[in-house]
Amino acid sequence: MRSLCNVLCVVTILATTLLSAACSTVPQLAPLAADATILAFGDSLTAGTGAGDAESYPAVLSRLTGRKVVNAGVPGEVSAVGLLRLPELLDRERPALLILCHGGNDLLARQDQRMIAENLRNMLRLASERGIPVLLVAVPAPGLALKPPALYEELSIEFRIPLERKALAHILAKNSLKSDYIHPNAAGYRLLAEAVAELLKKSGALPS
Repeated sequence: MRSLCNVLCVVTILATTLLSAACSTVPQLAPLAADATILAFGDSLTAGTGAGDAESYPAVLSRLTGRKVVNAGVPGEVSAVGLLRLPELLDRERPALLILCHGGNDLLARQDQRMIAENLRNMLRLASERGIPVLLVAVPAPGLALKPPALYEELSIEFRIPLERKALAHILAKNSLKSDYIHPNAAGYRLLAEAVAELLKKSGALPS
């Protein structure tokens, strides 16, 4: 009986280790060429509300990566409208990478999270159909916890894409990094850009 318990303990430890390793593995992206275009798509968090144009996270990310980053953020936009807007932008810009940061206004309006997930899923499908890789940025739901809904994690697993999980929640939890209740300031946007750049390195899109 004791030997059986020992075997079961070893199996449990191995299974836990393998699961942890699988969960910590960052999905890989194709390396970005020096002249690659990145499309940053979203709402006011992408547009840079609360800071100057040169301080938005796409502008800072462009300087950090040396790549062209198109700021396609529209303040106040909900995911259903973003879904309608995205195809034309993908076809016009032909980006080597899409950074998707959307759903915040839906969460503020307490919209059904299944609907938000489906809109984001369809955006990811639009990119996939065009062979465009995606990096997803999780937006925290309003409230004391400032925790992103599970839908972001679920979509990242479904589409096997990198997910920036923590940056926005960390930024919006600190008054020193915010311009108002829901928007970062220049320092906050810089931290977001740095987090995205670091994830691009971990995913292989940029050299470490």
